[in-house]
Amino acid sequence: MKIINSIKESYSELVHKVSWPTRPELVNSAVVVLIASIIIALIVWLMDKSFETIMTAIYEKLF
Repeated sequence: MKIINSIKESYSELVHKVSWPTRPELVNSAVVVLIASIIIALIVWLMDKSFETIMTAIYEKLF
C-alpha cells in the first residue's frame, strides 16, 4: 500500500506542483547546452593537440 501511495503522490506532484518550462525556454536552454558543449569539446581538442605536439617534440629530441 505504501508503494501505491508513493506513486500517487509522485504523480500528483508532477502534475500539479512542478513548473514545466515553455517550449521557447526549452529550446533556448538546449541551444545554450549545445554551444557550451561545442566550446568545451574544442578546448579539449586544442589541449590534446598541444600536448601531442609537445610530447612529439620531446620524444624526437630524446630518441
